[in-house]
Amino acid sequence: MIPVVTIGDSELAVPLGQALIDGGLDIVEIAFRTPCAEESIRRLVAELPQMLVGAGTMLEADEVRRAHDAGARFAVSPGTNREVVEAANERDMLMIPGVATPSEVERALGLGCKFLKFFPAEPSGGVSMLRALAAPYAHTDIQFIPTGGINARNMGEYLVEPGVAAICGSWMVNKALLAGQQWADISEFTRGAMTIVQTVGA
Repeated sequence: MIPVVTIGDSELAVPLGQALIDGGLDIVEIAFRTPCAEESIRRLVAELPQMLVGAGTMLEADEVRRAHDAGARFAVSPGTNREVVEAANERDMLMIPGVATPSEVERALGLGCKFLKFFPAEPSGGVSMLRALAAPYAHTDIQFIPTGGINARNMGEYLVEPGVAAICGSWMVNKALLAGQQWADISEFTRGAMTIVQTVGA
């Protein structure tokens, strides 16, 4: 499970990361949607080295370069943009481009991507659409990471699918929780989500 965070104050990055770790999760995707995203990644990498930090909403090659220089170890984009993917590949940075159609899957495959973000998951048809989309590529080694409309109620439906490597979500790190610095609540919601992950994997 990968929590997706849009953070508006880099001072909150490390307490947030610690709250996720306390909840049993040592990975986070920081969306490049705010001016402090780059600094937030830099602080997390420096102060919580045990955490796997990635950058999301990668729309331009320069954003990939900046995220990489800040210490991000993987990059995620809403679509499949050749320049963005190539910028990540040049840096040996795991790139997870967004796909929602067979043509997009094949474009991503042609660029060497093995992990694909199925986005937006629920609006695109949910698990049934994912199952249909994945079927023609079952003989390949690609895996999907669904995101968009996924929460504690439906995450298990995605995780049981054989082609799903992980799911992304933001319910345990939403804006209200961040604004209120509700670290204990974030840890609790994360712990609950991890219980679901472990139950599905058992």
